[in-house]
Amino acid sequence: MYPRVVINKKKLYENSKVVVDMASKQDINVYAVTKVYCGIKELAEESIRAGVVGIADSRVENLIQMKDLDVPKMLLRLPMGCEADQVVKYADVSLNSELSTMRSLNEAAESIDKKHGIILMIDLGDLREGILPEHVDEIVPEILKLQNLVLEGIGVNLTCYGGVIPNPVNLGELSLISSDIETKYGIALKVVSGGNSSSLYLLEKGDMPERINQLRVGEAIVLGRETAYGDPIPGTHDDVFVLEAKIIELKEKASIPRGEIGMDAFGNKPTFEDKGQMKRAIVAIGRQDVEPSGLMPFDDKIEIIGASSDHMILDMTHVNAGYSVGDVVKFRMDYGAMLRLFTSHYVDKVTE
Repeated sequence: MYPRVVINKKKLYENSKVVVDMASKQDINVYAVTKVYCGIKELAEESIRAGVVGIADSRVENLIQMKDLDVPKMLLRLPMGCEADQVVKYADVSLNSELSTMRSLNEAAESIDKKHGIILMIDLGDLREGILPEHVDEIVPEILKLQNLVLEGIGVNLTCYGGVIPNPVNLGELSLISSDIETKYGIALKVVSGGNSSSLYLLEKGDMPERINQLRVGEAIVLGRETAYGDPIPGTHDDVFVLEAKIIELKEKASIPRGEIGMDAFGNKPTFEDKGQMKRAIVAIGRQDVEPSGLMPFDDKIEIIGASSDHMILDMTHVNAGYSVGDVVKFRMDYGAMLRLFTSHYVDKVTE
């Protein structure tokens, strides 16, 4: 059925292997982030086969889907207290910044006689999750009192919200904090988690601080690029995931609507450029399923000119190939487009 995302498992394995090999040269473990494809078990298995040490996801529901995979599982999004029971049951470790939530996790872990791992997140400027560095000595002693939690280490998230790029200074600060905690509290931290795909460029430059020993990698595996500067990673593929959508109308029409222009289906007042008559195709997918600005047609003569909830409109005027109604148009995608495509149950997902 169409529309559909076609997934090349061999290329997914190869991308995972490239990232694992890059990291292992500096003794860094990789957790594969599976949230973008909603925790599909057979896709996670390709990254595991390539050597990732564990899988990480933002949703407990996805971890439940992958519960039978024999690797450690990490919950990426800060837990809610109301989901503590499921978190300790299906995740071996979770990222945390709120002491009240950690106490809920401790109670839940105690109720099933289990130890749950904690990575304490430190906010080093990106302004998403994490405690501020000056609050470390308030929080760590309280965590150590919780008998069913294990402080496995500390971590940071950069780039995802504030766009702050990881560098030897901010990741070096994370390393210093880990050393200070170990010295002050007489414990050994197993993990210093240095971020996501945006940290990979430091491996290529040889600038990763020595204490960093874990990365949580999603986009580099699924799209073959680091996310600090958006550069492709040598040896990886950018077409592991391909959207295929069918043409449901193909006609010559004007480039400017006729009549008074009001709001579109999303409450915006659109503007149009007069390009004269154009060959316009409609494909059977829309904004309910994907963000059109995150799609790139394989045929570079095709231009995406707009979309409503269920229809995406293409300018086919300069296309050399002879498309007809019922033909398939293929697209590469960015991370945001992929995330929405996998969340939509109206889009089929097939592997090859």
